[in-house]
Amino acid sequence: MRIGALYQGQGTCLFRVYAPNAGRVALEFAARGGETRAMERRPQGYWEARVEGIRPGELYKFRLDDKASHPDPASHYQPDGVHGPSQVWDHAGFKWTDEAWQGIPLDECIMYEIHPGTFTPEGTLEAVASKIPHLKDLGINAVEIMPVNQFPGVHNWGYDGTYLFAVQSSYGGPDGFKRLVDAFHAEGIAVILDVVYNHLGPEGNYLSEFGPYFTSHYKTPWGSAINFDGAGSDQVRDFFIENALYWMREFHVDGLRLDATHQMYDMSARHFLSELEERITEFSGRHGRQRHLIAESDLNDPGILTGRDAGGYGMQAQWLDDFQHCVDSMLRGGKSGYRTDYGNSDQFVKVNREGFVYAGEYCPSRGRRFGASSALRPPGQFIVFIQNHDQVGNRPLGERFNEIVDFEAYKLAAGAMFVSPYIPLLFMGEEYAETNPFLFFADFSDPAIVKAVRDGRREEFAFLHVGDDVPDPASPETFQRSKLDWNRKESGRHRVMLDFYRELIALRKSLPSLKRLNREGMEMDGEGLAFKLVRRSQGTGDVETGEILCLMNFAPGAARMDSHVREGEWELVLDSSDKRWGGPGPGAPRLVRPGAVLEVPGRCFYLYKRSDVKPG
Repeated sequence: MRIGALYQGQGTCLFRVYAPNAGRVALEFAARGGETRAMERRPQGYWEARVEGIRPGELYKFRLDDKASHPDPASHYQPDGVHGPSQVWDHAGFKWTDEAWQGIPLDECIMYEIHPGTFTPEGTLEAVASKIPHLKDLGINAVEIMPVNQFPGVHNWGYDGTYLFAVQSSYGGPDGFKRLVDAFHAEGIAVILDVVYNHLGPEGNYLSEFGPYFTSHYKTPWGSAINFDGAGSDQVRDFFIENALYWMREFHVDGLRLDATHQMYDMSARHFLSELEERITEFSGRHGRQRHLIAESDLNDPGILTGRDAGGYGMQAQWLDDFQHCVDSMLRGGKSGYRTDYGNSDQFVKVNREGFVYAGEYCPSRGRRFGASSALRPPGQFIVFIQNHDQVGNRPLGERFNEIVDFEAYKLAAGAMFVSPYIPLLFMGEEYAETNPFLFFADFSDPAIVKAVRDGRREEFAFLHVGDDVPDPASPETFQRSKLDWNRKESGRHRVMLDFYRELIALRKSLPSLKRLNREGMEMDGEGLAFKLVRRSQGTGDVETGEILCLMNFAPGAARMDSHVREGEWELVLDSSDKRWGGPGPGAPRLVRPGAVLEVPGRCFYLYKRSDVKPG
């Protein structure tokens, strides 16, 4: 059921809202002196009114039972913020130029996560578009944009949004986002939008006034859960499914990243995620282009990725946190938080071979057995990273990974990500080792909410004895400090790192054994913190059989490693310790033959290729 203000053209607009508990619902037009128009009750709790003499830009609210008036839950634009009136929007008025766009196969993606407000000094969607040449030059072919739906104030991570259909006014509104998607598509870059279907923010959230959108049966870290399985949940599910279709239909996005799916509670026979995937698949079939659903999940449950016909939820991919946890723990050591559970060589081998590290084993921090095996899931269903907005922003001082490990370790971590059999994702600024933090920030106007967020943030990190030093989330300075400094990328080690990332991405795209995401022909073993990874790509026809050897040493000291290469000559492709990459040298041997033993410096990796054997 399409909802909201649906502009029909020629001055006519159909208004539709779900308000099952209301005895009367009326439209209230803000610019007409509070003029009201009664709406008619429709089946299943919906109300409708078709109104003539309406033009795009008209401001309105819904008045419930002749009492309070609230913005439209499915508002397409909130020009005056979360408490102001909603605005009628004509989506047909935008002229797209991406008719020939066919998308990027998920397993070919090199992803890049962007927060629109801090990616540029201006903090707008238009300014994001100005950086497309940088992303194109880097080799990025897919961006994941953090939530753009309307949130309180002018800056926020985006996960406190309260109007899921409305593009944030301070970012540039609906047409601003359309122009950005159109510009990305023109340069061959797919767009994945981060959406939040597990909670809404605390300010400007009037959904409960309209209907049973929330349930007290389950709790999330943000309060009551979304009602996906209780009375009235059919229409609630439709609300979120329509939102997913809205982003694809009206904004041409190529997929959605679903925030914290483990906080979406649903005990019905068909889980909401399964129904969502079915509807998106139907939409993709009608429009001749696959759209992707990517889950963030803390369950280590392969059912998230298993097809609906096999009893799973059918998500096309999910974030693989275990990879980051392994890399982080091996390089940083220590035993706090998730690093209690990770850090040994067997786990890093397993995460590359199978996916989930915890697949039924006892997990110390959880105090129980956790997870199930993902070994049968294709590697193209997993997205890996060495940092993301959560891993950076949920540190008390928002330090980026390059600020808490040394230069050589950072290059090693990046190398491990790009030689893995998974889809790589970069967090904005990672490619040139940005040093500005990415802090937690919000712009609430309610003093009680501001205090609760400020106190909660300090209490969260009190055990680290940094509680009083945690930057104030409500301070504009906290937001400003989190912006990228683009002047850094052309100087010193920042430029070296940028060139290093360009090289890694180019190799990922050009070497067949790195480009093709499969575990067939992959061998990996480790001793201590030194690892040998071999990946082969079985060619067909006149395509060569590509093969790579990567030696990775996560230990601080040098390690002697037997390359165990097969017959033939192996040529050095990349040495992270090379002086070209700001390393100490003297560098790896240019050629390696069978039986060679190499001494790999600490926090270093060597990458060799062999492609002289034709398929048999």
